[in-house]
Amino acid sequence: MTNRRNDSPGPDEDHWYVNLVVCTAGSFTTIVAMTLLLPFLPLYVEEIGVRGHAAIVQWSGVAYGATFFTAALTAPIWGRLGDRYGRKLMLIRASLGMAIAMSLTGMAEDVWQLVAVRLLTGLLGGYASGSMILVAAQTPRAKSGWALGVLSSGIMAGNLVGPLIGGALPPLIGIRATFWLSGATIFVSFLGTVFWLREIPRQPQARKSKLGGLWARIADKRPVVAMLATGLLFTFALTSIEPIITVYVALFAPPSQVTFVAGLAMSAGALGGILSSARLGQIADRVGHWRIVVLSLAAAALLLVPQALVVSAWQLVLLRFLMGAALGGLMPGMASVIRHNAPEAIAGSLLGWSVSAQYVGQVVGPLAGGFVGGHVGMRAVFLSTAVLMAAGALANFAIERAVRATPR
Repeated sequence: MTNRRNDSPGPDEDHWYVNLVVCTAGSFTTIVAMTLLLPFLPLYVEEIGVRGHAAIVQWSGVAYGATFFTAALTAPIWGRLGDRYGRKLMLIRASLGMAIAMSLTGMAEDVWQLVAVRLLTGLLGGYASGSMILVAAQTPRAKSGWALGVLSSGIMAGNLVGPLIGGALPPLIGIRATFWLSGATIFVSFLGTVFWLREIPRQPQARKSKLGGLWARIADKRPVVAMLATGLLFTFALTSIEPIITVYVALFAPPSQVTFVAGLAMSAGALGGILSSARLGQIADRVGHWRIVVLSLAAAALLLVPQALVVSAWQLVLLRFLMGAALGGLMPGMASVIRHNAPEAIAGSLLGWSVSAQYVGQVVGPLAGGFVGGHVGMRAVFLSTAVLMAAGALANFAIERAVRATPR
């Protein structure tokens, strides 16, 4: 039987807005820190001793994906510890850990140290995903949709601003100082989390949730499995391109503008997602969230093909913007499909596993992109990713039709 107190905002119902501000600011700064290195990562890899085009591209993919490898492995563990000891404690751990890890990244002397500290960043991170769960649990139901929308916008804005900062700051203050400045900024978020965030105590029964028990309570597992796979594919499509963007842009941009154009191209996708997400969510409420997921995947597959054929910077920036706009419906769509096809009591836990699946995509994507870009060609990365997105659209279309045809 459902306990009514679980549905109420709790004794600190007037504090939820402060929690939202703290979590949005903290998520924004940590996402900025995780993405600002993208425009100059190959340059940093070369600066610390890696030589040769193929080696630079491959090591860039390894260093970038390392963070998400450990994040994927540890996200369920941090989630369980958060259930037991509190989400605020996990956010304190994540913000302090990332502040330290980002500062250490600026001290790497060789590529192995860089990979090691990137692994540490993923191990200690998880601020944005933890914020999502805390805000969902601590916000009054009447305001939860708006609050999660604000938090999502902060996360997407971090993806937008990060590459721009990464393209602009290194020429001004240097690559290492850029890492140190980002670490200091995250430390400010750590202080805000410690002193301003307030967590409402959870009910004891919410502390016990194992994966086997979760799956046993889902009547039809196909929608949830499809969304977990789609989450992996979504982040794979985004990150498979990012480690090679700088080298790719160098094919048609002046040397003095390479990092700026690379940052602009990566930020364009995030801007497209910010502008389209709310509108696509409204359309999904009318036509169905799963249908928007299918259309988003199909549109992204089509937009990836011309990205392999561009001959100027503005073409790549425009296509990345349109692709980001197409993918803007995926995040709310995947979350809605999971929530509509799982019991309310376990929807939050399943969304946590969805985050882990997306982290897996962020590991596999850069590794695959770096390998294909270094050994087959950078244009092949766009084309192979397009094939995977098209396959994902077809699979989701088939599964959605099969689920609808199944008697309830």
